[in-house]
Amino acid sequence: MTILMPEPDQAVLARRGEIVAALRKIVPGEGVIDSAAEMVPYESDGLMAYRQPPMVVVLPDTTAQVAKVLRYCHDNGIKVVPRGSGTSLSGGALPLADGVLLGLGKFKRIREIDFDNRAVVVEPGVTNLAISQAVDHAGFYYAPDPSSQIACSIGGNIAENSGGVHCLKYGMTTNNVLGCEIVLITGEIIRVGGKSAETSGYDLMGIITGSEGLLGVITEVTVRILQKPETARALMVGFADVEAAGKCVADVISAGIIPGGMEMMDKPAIHAAEAFVHANYPLDVEALLIIELDGPSVEVDELIQRVEAIARGCGSTTCQISTSEKERLLFWSGRKAAFPAVGRISPDYLCMDGTIPRAQLPLVLRRMKEMSAKYGLGVANVFHAGDGNLHPLILYDANKPGEMDAAEAFGADILRLCVEVGGVLTGEHGVGIEKRDLMPEMFSDIDLNQQQRLKCAFDANGLLNPGKVFPTLHNCAELGRMHVHGGKLAFPDIPRF
Repeated sequence: MTILMPEPDQAVLARRGEIVAALRKIVPGEGVIDSAAEMVPYESDGLMAYRQPPMVVVLPDTTAQVAKVLRYCHDNGIKVVPRGSGTSLSGGALPLADGVLLGLGKFKRIREIDFDNRAVVVEPGVTNLAISQAVDHAGFYYAPDPSSQIACSIGGNIAENSGGVHCLKYGMTTNNVLGCEIVLITGEIIRVGGKSAETSGYDLMGIITGSEGLLGVITEVTVRILQKPETARALMVGFADVEAAGKCVADVISAGIIPGGMEMMDKPAIHAAEAFVHANYPLDVEALLIIELDGPSVEVDELIQRVEAIARGCGSTTCQISTSEKERLLFWSGRKAAFPAVGRISPDYLCMDGTIPRAQLPLVLRRMKEMSAKYGLGVANVFHAGDGNLHPLILYDANKPGEMDAAEAFGADILRLCVEVGGVLTGEHGVGIEKRDLMPEMFSDIDLNQQQRLKCAFDANGLLNPGKVFPTLHNCAELGRMHVHGGKLAFPDIPRF
């Protein structure tokens, strides 16, 4: 699989030795990796179909070091690719041959737990799950829970605006992050937001969250923690066809019920997950819904009955309701492990990510089945059904000629379909390089140029994570750039009225 990236700057590559020496002075000891063998683990992220060794890897462990590295790169015209845990599935952390890979893996400290303000201050390398584990003893947790939460970092969650099985009721990362410390490409350190739920001025946190490393490097994060609900129970509901399951999802939401989580798997995913974790999933169904309801016990009991009735009305063939916390977690264990489970039934797979209106689920699932036949490739569907965030897993064998290209074309058609029915190209995995060239399917040139003007305000020379998100790169002068000057945003080419 090939992807066009910016041509390496030969002048920068000719200075590699000088650059490595300068970076070693900023981050001494084992903070710089420059041998080809030792850089292999960094040549891709979770989208392993794309690989590119970096020019050099730098692993700072203080904000001051990050600022000095970025200032040096800015002053010397060197590109920088920020990287967290490397679990991105869109190629967002793919290195550049002439760029510095800036790894934040050493930023693993929890700096403050503030139960009074229901906030935790952490460094960006702290894993998603570690935040919940740190506050579990007091009955709190961090709500967004991607399937990779055991490994993915909170900094990467912010870069991609990650979700998880509980994002339907409790929101995505953007709804649960309160503040950040950010280092700009110039080496300047700024703070956005804080522990307060409301801040004055422009919503800069909304801009930073989901910006995919194009605007700055996050070195500290303040997140909101929630008190655990009194009760949480889950239903595991089977259906004879996926369209009936899709209708059930729409009917539950239409009834005014907002589950804590509502996930769906089709037959290939069900069988793979059951063989992997033995969660007692029914194997004679075509689709499985896991619906979790939480809150006061009396409310949960009533909602369980209502959801069960809706499922029956949609033709459910099986329904199991958790009777203990252990059983509830068992229901979820298969869904959480679905991606690695599918890896056991196919040599390779592409994990897609698109979002559609819930009412379009039956149509989209049917069209994907038709595409599967067209391309001669299997597909296992695992997704956040409640908010329409699809994660089709396209099964292929990279060792068979043509299958990788077919898988990529199949995935592109799925994403075009998402846009066609009123959805968007991504739900939580980001654009990166995977969806970069599909952006015109959703945005006009005017839209894309305006987005690039925003990037210019933070990174006038385009040094942060270039080649990602935007299919056609423009320099800031072409766009009539916005830029930061003297601490204020300036818009020199926009007329005043």
